[in-house]
Amino acid sequence: MTLPPILLEGYSNFRSGRYVSEAERYLSLGEGVQRPRVMIIACCDSRAAPETIFDAGPGEIFVVRNVANLVPPYAPDGGHHSTSAALEFAVLSLGVKHVVVMGHGRCGGIRAAVQSGDPLTHTDFIGSWMRAIKDVVRFVPRGEGTPDHIHERHIERASIEHSLANLRTFPWLRAKVNAKEVSLHGVWFDISLGELHAYDEQQATWSGVEVGKE
Repeated sequence: MTLPPILLEGYSNFRSGRYVSEAERYLSLGEGVQRPRVMIIACCDSRAAPETIFDAGPGEIFVVRNVANLVPPYAPDGGHHSTSAALEFAVLSLGVKHVVVMGHGRCGGIRAAVQSGDPLTHTDFIGSWMRAIKDVVRFVPRGEGTPDHIHERHIERASIEHSLANLRTFPWLRAKVNAKEVSLHGVWFDISLGELHAYDEQQATWSGVEVGKE
C-alpha cells in the first residue's frame, strides 16, 4: 500500500522528531488507557485543527470533528449518531471535565447553509446535516450593508451557542453540568489572525482570549 507523499513525509518527521522526544509518553499511553480531561467538538476543516491550536500532546484532548462543528439534540432513535456517541463515550466512559464546542471563521459548511441554492444542499448528506443551521440563520439579523464574511461570523458564533444549548438536551450531561462535574465552553477561532474568542454564557457575549490569562 502506498500512501500519499505528504503523509509519508509527515510520518517520517513524526518518527524522527516528536515520537523520539515523547517516546516514554507514547509507551505509557499505549500500555494504559486514555484519560483526557477535555473533549473538543470541532469542524473537520483542515485549517482549524484543535490539537495544533491548543498545542496539545498525545492523550491530552479527546476530539470529534464534523462539518461545521455541530452538536445535534439528544435523539436516541436507533439511527447513526457519531457525534452523540462520541459525546456519550467522553462523558460517561472517559470522565472528561470540560466539553468545548469550537467553531472557526470562513467555515465552508456555514457558508453553504447561508447561501440559498447552494449545490451542497442537494447532495446525499450535507443538506440534511446542515438543516439545523438553516434554522439558526433565520434568527440572526443582518444589518444593512453588513459584509458577507461578518454576517457569516455572526452565524458561526450563533451556531456554537445553538450547539451549547443542544448539549444540555442530553440528560446525563445536563445532570453532570448541574452538579458542576462537567463544564461547557464555546470558542471561535480566527484562522487568518490565529486568534481565539470565547463565549460567556452568563453575559451572552464573545471576547478575545488573552494569552497568559485563564
